[in-house]
Amino acid sequence: MVLHPQSRLLIAGVPASPAPSGTPGNGLRCIAPDDPAGVRLALSQGASLCVTRATIVEDEAPGHIHTLTSGSTGSPKRIRRTYDSWTLSAAVNRDLWQVTTDDHSVILGGLEQSLALYALVEGLVLGLTVNVMSGERPDRQCDALQQATMVYATPTQIRQVFRRTLPKLRLVIIGGGALDEATKALVKTNAPAASVWQFYGAAETSFISLAGPDAPEGSVGRPYPGVALRPLEQPGPIWVKSPYLSVSYAAGGSPSTQRDGDWMTVGEIGHMRDGYLYILGRSDRMFTVADQNLFPETIEAALTGIAGVDHVAVLPGPDAQRGNMPVVVYAGSIAPDDLMMAVRRLSLPIPPRRAVRIDDWPTLPGGKPDLQTLMAMMRSRL
Repeated sequence: MVLHPQSRLLIAGVPASPAPSGTPGNGLRCIAPDDPAGVRLALSQGASLCVTRATIVEDEAPGHIHTLTSGSTGSPKRIRRTYDSWTLSAAVNRDLWQVTTDDHSVILGGLEQSLALYALVEGLVLGLTVNVMSGERPDRQCDALQQATMVYATPTQIRQVFRRTLPKLRLVIIGGGALDEATKALVKTNAPAASVWQFYGAAETSFISLAGPDAPEGSVGRPYPGVALRPLEQPGPIWVKSPYLSVSYAAGGSPSTQRDGDWMTVGEIGHMRDGYLYILGRSDRMFTVADQNLFPETIEAALTGIAGVDHVAVLPGPDAQRGNMPVVVYAGSIAPDDLMMAVRRLSLPIPPRRAVRIDDWPTLPGGKPDLQTLMAMMRSRL
């Protein structure tokens, strides 16, 4: 990979030493998450890499990146993609957002997460100053953002890190979860000069759609440049064709991920309206209530706006007559009875019937809720 000669790598604010020269070598190079200089070296040499603390002995042609997915609804997977699948979108983003070598980005998540690793790769390719703050305390990450002009972040990271005014931020790019109104308001308050963009995608597909400031409420934007979607006049699986798709699973897999020639789906269900994409949810999270299909993500999006709800998931609880009942599992200051009163005031086609409060909210390394652990906790308390 050709890294921009003006790119600068900082590790917790300290400039990293220049990358030595060398050859890529054979096989897959495993790099620890706390070694961003090792990632830069592998990229500069064209070596194939995987950011992991595990030892993986595997043949791999040069020019590939393996990323890990946390497996919120199943076992972890390792995804194989080419360098080009990321450098092509880096070039698109450069033109889309007028990114220059004067820009300064901060990496918040661990480099084992595909979003954080992509942000590092993009910064090094486009010639940015990239400050890797993975593993640092939120207040220190907020300090680093005082100098940043752009950042990739998940909604959870924004809620944790955006603690005061960030005057230089001009671009906030959000992925890895639904962007609720409270988090949007937090960005507007603490990064008043920033343009906020939300992208929808998956580790397997990379960018699928992009929502700018003018996107209709509830949509995840228009198809990202270079992305084709199969027609979705009615809700159905989202099939994607683009140059940003991964090659294959290198380890593990998912029954929800399917390929049809150049097309791929990861099992998300959605529909198009007026050129914008709307997501209902994942097929592997859908459950039935009295023979009606329920996508819990639609209820979760409504519940995030309730004061006193910090984290929320809607899970299927047992119901002898209806098969399942939607149960709200949440963390926050609001009492369960008060939360259910607020839920009853919402216009939900299938309203939840129980609420279970969790004091210690379990998350995966990428910040997403650990749904398997939450399911076990819910069942033990019903």
